[in-house]
Amino acid sequence: MSQSQLVLASTSPFRKELLSRLQLDFETASPDIDESPLEGEPPLQLVYRLAEQKAKACASQFPDALLIGSDQIALLGDQILGKPGNHEKACQQLKKLSGQYVSFLTGLCLYNAKQQRSQIEVIQFNVYFRILSDEQIENYLRAETPYNCAGSFKSEAMGVALFDRLEGDDPTALIGLPLIRLTRMLENEGVCVI
Repeated sequence: MSQSQLVLASTSPFRKELLSRLQLDFETASPDIDESPLEGEPPLQLVYRLAEQKAKACASQFPDALLIGSDQIALLGDQILGKPGNHEKACQQLKKLSGQYVSFLTGLCLYNAKQQRSQIEVIQFNVYFRILSDEQIENYLRAETPYNCAGSFKSEAMGVALFDRLEGDDPTALIGLPLIRLTRMLENEGVCVI
């Protein structure tokens, strides 16, 4: 079977770096969608819907491609954690997370534009935080400035020092693109990674 064109429907540098680990040729495209939750929409349904919408949003541009859409939210209990945007909000967020656990829900969609067929899954990954002192939080934020990251940390870097333990099947889900599941989805479409 000839290699299908592969498109990552994301402008995230983290997702691009993750996908490049599979050593497949791919392009990136920006999905222009409204990411607002629908009224009363549970978080699981939100990431499921947005992952598929992101993949399908680029289908008219790439009508014969396999398109990858992904969306992620971080939950503290039933509260969605956003990106802090600045030092003060990141500090508040990490103080809230100290000694707690956060569930990351990552929606993943592989959309075959030619066949108009979707494979979609939501992968959960839990992060258990150590009890953190104000000094540790301050030191971390000054070292890494993770203001554009939900939860105010970068797990692929120094953020691991904030954790007590991690729980989940696919560590790449935490960064935003679950490669273990994606590999299986690609194989279902005839694209073999190895």
